[in-house]
Amino acid sequence: MKRSNRLVLLVGVFLAVIAFVGIALILSGPGNGPDTKTAIPTELPTVIATKDIPLGATVTSDMLKTENRKIDGERKTTAFQNSELVVGKIARRVIKTDSQLEQADFDTSTTGCGVIDVPPTQRAIAVQVDQVSGVGTVINTGDYVDMLVGFSGDKFPVVTLNPQDDSITVVSGLNGTSVKLLLDGMQVLCRQLPPVAAPASGQAAPAPNTGGQPTTSLNGQQEIVMLGVTASQAEVIKFSQLDGSISLVLRSSKDFLDELGNPIIPPPAATEGVTLKKLTTDFAVPIPELVEAVLPAQATKP
Repeated sequence: MKRSNRLVLLVGVFLAVIAFVGIALILSGPGNGPDTKTAIPTELPTVIATKDIPLGATVTSDMLKTENRKIDGERKTTAFQNSELVVGKIARRVIKTDSQLEQADFDTSTTGCGVIDVPPTQRAIAVQVDQVSGVGTVINTGDYVDMLVGFSGDKFPVVTLNPQDDSITVVSGLNGTSVKLLLDGMQVLCRQLPPVAAPASGQAAPAPNTGGQPTTSLNGQQEIVMLGVTASQAEVIKFSQLDGSISLVLRSSKDFLDELGNPIIPPPAATEGVTLKKLTTDFAVPIPELVEAVLPAQATKP
C-alpha cells in the first residue's frame, strides 16, 4: 500500500473517532438525559382508614388519611389515591384500621354471598323478596331494613258460639286483614341475585339503558337477602314466612351512626299496626253506606 493511501486512511479513522466522541458528548449534555418528568414513580398517594369502618357505615373524611406508599410491595394496585373519591360512599364490607381503601370495599355488583361474617350473638336468616316486596331489589350488603308483615283475613276468623249446642259458626263478610311493622333495624349481611330468566320465545329483550342512570324494569327479578337477627327475631320471621306476607323496608344508614360515625341502635318504631277498623277510625277511610235495593214485583204464575 502506498504511503499516501495509508495517510488518507489514518486521517479518516481519526475523524470518525472525533465524530463519535462529539456525538456522545452532545447526547450526554444537559437536557438530553433521562426525562425526570416522565420517569415512573416509585410511590403513589394511598387512602387509608384511620379507624374501623363498620359494615353499612357512610365514609366521612375524619375516617381517612392519605399517605404515600411504595408501589412495589406496599400499595394495593386498586387502592384509591384521593379521599374525595370515597367520602360519602357506604361500606359494603368491614374496613379495618390502617387498611387501604379500594373499590371492592364499596362494590354492589356481587350476585353471590360466599362466606357470611355473622356478628357475635346474632344469627343469619334468608328472606326471599321480589321487586315489590324488596324495594325493587336494590337492597345491598350493609343496608338496614325493617320488616313489614301482613296477615290476611282468614288468619283471624270471626266466629259465633251457639249456646244451644256450643257449635261454632264463622261469620263471613268481615275484613280481618292485619298489617304491622314487626321488626326494625336488621342489617343485611349479604344478598344473592338469581340469574334473570331469558326472554321467552317471541318476546323482545329489554332495551339497554343508555341514560347512564340505574333503572328498574318489571322483569320478575327476585333476591335472597341474608339478615343478621337475634334468636327471637328469627322465630318471628319464620312464622311470618309460613303464615304471612313479608315486605322489607329500606332504612337510612345514618340512623345507625352517631355524629362521630360510631354504631348506635336507634329506638324502635313502636307502631300500632293497621286493620280495616283502624283505617276507618284513625285515617278517616269512609265506610260504604248500606243501600237497599227495591226490586220490581215479580209476576205470579196463574
